[in-house]
Amino acid sequence: MTITAVRTHRLSAPLHTPFVTALRRTTTVDTLVVEVVDADGRRGFGEAPQVWQVTGASVAGSEACVREVLGPRIAGRDPDDLVARCAEVQRAVAGNEAAKAAVDVALHDLAARRLGVPLVRLLGGAGRRVPTDVTLAAGDAVDLAAAARARQAEGFGVLKLKVGTDAAGDLDRVRAVRSAVGNRVRIRLDANQGWTPREAVRVIRGIEDAGLDVELVEQPVPRWDLDGLGWVSDRVSTPILADEAVFGVRDLVEVIRRRAADLVNVKLAKCGGLHPARTLLDLAVAHGMGTVVGSMMESQVGIGAAASLVAAYGTTAVSDLDAAWWLAWSPVRGGPRYDGASVVLPDAPGLGIDSVDEVKIQTDV
Repeated sequence: MTITAVRTHRLSAPLHTPFVTALRRTTTVDTLVVEVVDADGRRGFGEAPQVWQVTGASVAGSEACVREVLGPRIAGRDPDDLVARCAEVQRAVAGNEAAKAAVDVALHDLAARRLGVPLVRLLGGAGRRVPTDVTLAAGDAVDLAAAARARQAEGFGVLKLKVGTDAAGDLDRVRAVRSAVGNRVRIRLDANQGWTPREAVRVIRGIEDAGLDVELVEQPVPRWDLDGLGWVSDRVSTPILADEAVFGVRDLVEVIRRRAADLVNVKLAKCGGLHPARTLLDLAVAHGMGTVVGSMMESQVGIGAAASLVAAYGTTAVSDLDAAWWLAWSPVRGGPRYDGASVVLPDAPGLGIDSVDEVKIQTDV
């Protein structure tokens, strides 16, 4: 049995609310879905989201990588030899983690479908409900408080507040959200590299002194500044979560060596897929670090893979899997769904994706 085709689908879909962080503002999910087909017509799907400001990945770049290198590398090969196929994908090109992740996940999806089991079973788990936080996009204190109350009413118990756009006002934003939701909801912060080390310490200590009970702070300083990340970690009591600072194993080894963070956020499109993601989770746990599995702005394809990973491996803190929740409508048919603050995996082979509808991505400049 061989892989007979590797196809790509460009997808774009609107968000119901603009997604704003210290790095960017977006109103759409623009992404590439990769489809790997075997000789019996079974199909596996994976996703490469476009996130210029974080991974540098674009739809066009990922598509070129898949069509010119990764697709030809796995075409005609045995899809059941999963470890070897995924290793070939990782070796085939430098960088291009999103494209690698799309092919890696598609290979896992196809392997699970060929066995007739959900992807989570292939990964060694059995659960189908995975809790998630929900993000509050960056904004002023009044808007954030209103959004927090709305998300609390919808059943979310962990709110991820985007900060880092204005260090001077971030303490007031956190105070407004805590006042809006009371003490029954966990609040975590994500600065998306938006603070300097001194700003980070000043804001976090202010939050601690005010007793606002923040669970963790994600990537307070620029990704390249591991010295700054460690300097912040040493000077605050609130746990620090490394995100953009860790793409692959070498990055995590350096964070561990410097004791620069307390937790790591593992994202498939950042590290290259399920194969390397499992290594990162194992490495973090072996060194006593906390873990979270996160997502870019992506569809049910990527979320289904990430949620399956969490269901099989677990994380020490609630994961960040709300990306597809932001979609006003989805071009993906089948796959996981949201039920309150949980991602519910389908009881179907693989990711349970039935089809994807291509939507033209506007490329005019």
